[in-house]
Amino acid sequence: MSAVNREPLTAPHRTRNDAVLAVCVAVPAVALARTGGEGIRPDHLGWTLLLAGHVPLVGRRRRPVVALLGVAACVAPYQALDYNPAPPIPATVLALYTVAATGTVRRTLLTGAAVLGPTAIGNGLVNPMGALESLEISGWIIAVLFVGIAVRYYRLYVASIVERAERAERTREEEARRRVAEERLRMARDLHDLLAHSITLIGVQTSVAAHVLTADPERLDRKAVARALDDIAGTCRTARAELRTTLEVLRAHDTVVGVGADPGAGPGSVSGSVSGAEDMRGPLPGIDGLADLAETGRVAGAKVELSVRADDIPSSVGAAAYRIVQEALTNAVRHGGREDLTVRVGLWTADGALRVSVRDDGTGGDDGSGGGAGLSDGMPGFGLIGMRERARSVGGTLDAGPGPAEGFEVTAALPLSREDVR
Repeated sequence: MSAVNREPLTAPHRTRNDAVLAVCVAVPAVALARTGGEGIRPDHLGWTLLLAGHVPLVGRRRRPVVALLGVAACVAPYQALDYNPAPPIPATVLALYTVAATGTVRRTLLTGAAVLGPTAIGNGLVNPMGALESLEISGWIIAVLFVGIAVRYYRLYVASIVERAERAERTREEEARRRVAEERLRMARDLHDLLAHSITLIGVQTSVAAHVLTADPERLDRKAVARALDDIAGTCRTARAELRTTLEVLRAHDTVVGVGADPGAGPGSVSGSVSGAEDMRGPLPGIDGLADLAETGRVAGAKVELSVRADDIPSSVGAAAYRIVQEALTNAVRHGGREDLTVRVGLWTADGALRVSVRDDGTGGDDGSGGGAGLSDGMPGFGLIGMRERARSVGGTLDAGPGPAEGFEVTAALPLSREDVR
C-alpha cells in the first residue's frame, strides 16, 4: 500500500527500484521462453529482442512514453517473427500501466488508441480468422490502462487528504501560538496594571507618612503615621500575593510551552499549554472588585464616588472594565495635582454595552500633555494605550481627554451580547 500511495515521480531511489523491477520481470520472461509454448523458440535474435525489451523499463517513471516506445520497438519485431508471444507480455503490461498511472487521462486515451490501432491491424493481417483473439487482446490492454488511471486518481485522492491534514495541523499550530502570544500579552498588561496601581498607592501613602513626620515633629500624630504605614504594608501584601500568582502562572506556562522546549513536540503541546495556563490563572477580576479599588483610592487620599448599575456582566467584559477603572483611578490619584481630589467612577448598561466613566477634577490634564488618567508612570500615552487595548480586546472603544469643566475623563463602551444585557 505504501508503494501504491506514493507518488511515482517523486519516490526515492526510483531508478534503482525500476532497474530491480526490470530484472524481476525479465527473469520469468526468460524462464517462460525456455519452456517453449506457442510459436518458435527464441534464437539469438529472439533472445536479444526479448532482453532488450526490458531495458527501457529502467526509466519508466522518468520517461514513461519513451519507455513504452522502447518496449514496443523490441516487442513488435519479436512478435512479427512468430516467437513465443507470452514472455514479453509482462514488460508490455508494465509499460502501459506506467503511462496510465503517471499521465493525464487524455495522454492515456491517446496511448491506448495508438497501441490498439496497430495491434488490431497487425492481427487482422496475420490472422484474419482470429477476431475473438484480437478482441481479447484489446480488452486486456484497455483493462490495464483503466487500472493505471484508477491508481493515479487514488494517489491524487490520498495526496489531497494528506495535504488537507497537514494544512489543518499548521492552522492548529498557528492558532495555538497566537493564543499563547495573546495570553502572554494579557499577563503583561495585568503585571503593568498591578505594579502601577500598587506603586502609586505606596508612593502616595509614603508621602502622607513623610508629611506627618515633618509637619510638626513636636506634636507628632503617631496614629496617622501608624495608619499610613499599615496601609503601605497592606498594599505590599496584596501586590505581593497577586504578583506571586501571576509569576507562578508564567513559570508553569514556560515549562509547558517552552520557548526552548522540544521543537518536535508538535502543536498539541502548544495548544495544551494555552489551556493549562488558562486553567491556572484563576478567576478574572470583575466589577465586583471595584469597591476594593475605590477603597484603595480613598486610602491614597482621593474622594472616590462609585456608582455601579450593571448585573451579570460577562467575565471578559468585567475584567476589561476593572482594568480600565484601575488604570484610570491610579493615574488620576497620581497626577491629579490637588489634595482634595474627587474621582467619580460610574458603570451602567445601555444600548447593548457596558458604559464606563472615570472623571476627576484634578489639574493634571490641563497642561495639554495628556495628563491625569491618561498618564502611566510619568510616561505620556502609555496609560491610554493600555486602556484602549483593554477595550479593543472585547470589541469596545475608549475615549480620553480633558473633562467638560475641569480635570480628566475616561469613557469606554464595552459591547455585550443581547442576552447578557439585564
